[in-house]
Amino acid sequence: MTDTIRDVLQGIGCGIKDALMGTWKVMHIDTEINEREEKIRKRREDAAKLRRRPIPTKPKDGEPRIRNRILQCCAFNGGVFWLSIGLFNGLVLPLLEKLTHLIFGDSTMQSLVVWSWMGPLLSYTFGALWVMPLFLLSKVVNSLWFQDIGDAAYRKSHGRPPPLLKLSKLVADLLFSIVIQSIFLIQAMLVGSIPLSGMATLLSVFHLCLLYSLYAFEYKWFNMGWEVHKRINYTECNWPYFVGFGLPLAVLTYLPQSNIVSGCIFSMFFPLFIVSANEATPPRHTCEYIIRVFPLSVEIANKIFHRTVKKPRVAPSPEQFMREQDRPDSSSTQESLSSSHN
Repeated sequence: MTDTIRDVLQGIGCGIKDALMGTWKVMHIDTEINEREEKIRKRREDAAKLRRRPIPTKPKDGEPRIRNRILQCCAFNGGVFWLSIGLFNGLVLPLLEKLTHLIFGDSTMQSLVVWSWMGPLLSYTFGALWVMPLFLLSKVVNSLWFQDIGDAAYRKSHGRPPPLLKLSKLVADLLFSIVIQSIFLIQAMLVGSIPLSGMATLLSVFHLCLLYSLYAFEYKWFNMGWEVHKRINYTECNWPYFVGFGLPLAVLTYLPQSNIVSGCIFSMFFPLFIVSANEATPPRHTCEYIIRVFPLSVEIANKIFHRTVKKPRVAPSPEQFMREQDRPDSSSTQESLSSSHN
């Protein structure tokens, strides 16, 4: 029992350390990418000289750098979205309230009645015409920027990704993953509403830690060709590490009372975790006790997709999964783990 607790704490500590490494990596990751590209360019030039061929001139890469994308995420989500909400609630509404009291008088009942309907009306109008459209736009823009960051970080750490699956299988895997994660997010909200306040908070944060870790590592695992069930199995089998990895972001997003503010904080800091995930090497079998928290979400997702997707085979047990991970031949692992969580 003591060894198990020690292993769990070590796994959580290792995950936290790897997650926080993204902040340091971002400071010099673009420099490392430039140095790597320069070495490749020099090797090509030397090879061209030896063969007495014209030196290839590669056009300047127009892709944005990782640090630029992260700054864009912070500027858009924090400088535009979050700041506009703060200014409206902290400056515009109080000024309009004072102006209303000055017009109708502070002590009159009329000013209170006017502001009782004027304040909520202004808030609802601001939310409908500014917050909600910007929130939807941010989801699209952030997903594109996160993908750019994930691809660039993967190329820096692991080189060019292998050829991906067929387009139809790729889309099915992506949609299935999104549905599972959405259902699991609802599951995290439901366990956070149980009548035991301390236990509810602990369980909700635990779910968010695993979900955010799965979010961050998915860009790396997707480029590696891992299918959704392998990604989920790996997360569950190494849950102490992934709880620690997602803990800093889960705490940051759990503290605000507003879901919009939590979304802004998530979008500002999540790119750092994408970089950390690409640089990290999670330890295997950090705990002998495997906590299965995704089966319910996978079961519901399977029932949603069962009419359009061929029913997959039964997923391997945790013991089978851990044995497969230790095998040198990873091709059999990929096949056995493409099955469902049913």
